[in-house]
Amino acid sequence: MNCFASFTKTAILILLIAISGCQPPKDSTQPKNKSAQQEGDGQLHFAVIPKGETAIFWQSVKHGADRAGEEVGARITFKGPAKESDRNEQINVVQGFLNAQVDGICLAPLDADALIRPVEEAGRAGVPVVIFDSGLNADKEATVAYVATDNFRGGQIAAEAMAKSLGDSGGKVICLRYNKGSDSTHQREEGFLDGLKQFDNIQVISSDQYSGTTTESAIDKAQTLLNRYGDDVDGIFAACEPNAEGVLRAIRDRGLQGKVKLVAFDSSDSLRNALADGEVAAIVLQDPVQIGYLAVKTLADHLKGKPVETFIDTGVYVATQDNMDDETISRLLNPPKS
Repeated sequence: MNCFASFTKTAILILLIAISGCQPPKDSTQPKNKSAQQEGDGQLHFAVIPKGETAIFWQSVKHGADRAGEEVGARITFKGPAKESDRNEQINVVQGFLNAQVDGICLAPLDADALIRPVEEAGRAGVPVVIFDSGLNADKEATVAYVATDNFRGGQIAAEAMAKSLGDSGGKVICLRYNKGSDSTHQREEGFLDGLKQFDNIQVISSDQYSGTTTESAIDKAQTLLNRYGDDVDGIFAACEPNAEGVLRAIRDRGLQGKVKLVAFDSSDSLRNALADGEVAAIVLQDPVQIGYLAVKTLADHLKGKPVETFIDTGVYVATQDNMDDETISRLLNPPKS
């Protein structure tokens, strides 16, 4: 080999090394903070954001979400605001999960309007959102699906249960609302009032008062209503668990158990025992475990490219003294919890 040929090969080799050295690393165009799915370990990371964490209902939702997470191979982080009235905290929770670059979010908006913007931000970030339990006043394109009870129908069932408990004589009733902005309870309240229209012997004497989001605030509001209406009230509808707990305690404080018919929405240990003792006329029941389970499953199916329904109805039931020992009703009166 002559010197010129040797020099030419050497020059070409140096040039190829220089060109290859100018190429960026293969993964340099990828985001610096990657989700578990992007890291390549195959596990999705879902945020499940309830309205709060303390109510028994949410503990059962978590049980269902965790079970679904195990089935689909997703890590579930369950986090909600400390108070179900704290819209800003729930917004901050959503933003925190977006910053953490989760693969998807399941959200129970505590305000149907205040949570629109965070959900739209999630969409722009490419993070799909499944709404569960309570609706959101956003365009349908902003979310994957809505997994919930038919709350309006649940309110109508509550009206039918109230009418049955009052009997042929009917009576005067109160619809104690929960909290402004809560779509699920608003639907129940409106369903209750709509359902009572078919009963001419029942008069609604109050339907514009809100209990607030805690049992303590519900006790205070129920006491105020009982002070105002005294012996006139024959029945009260309470649209959710803490609301109903407060009404039950106010009724007990006045010795009105059995006289004032209480129809509750959602169960707890004390409400279930009160139903057995005749202090509660009926409890309208959701399936919180199924709500949490189907929210996570729906999100996973969407990410896998499977078609999903835009509204998934998880069912609604009513428990009375007569049927509370039936298998399905008994399970929903005391659902598993995390």
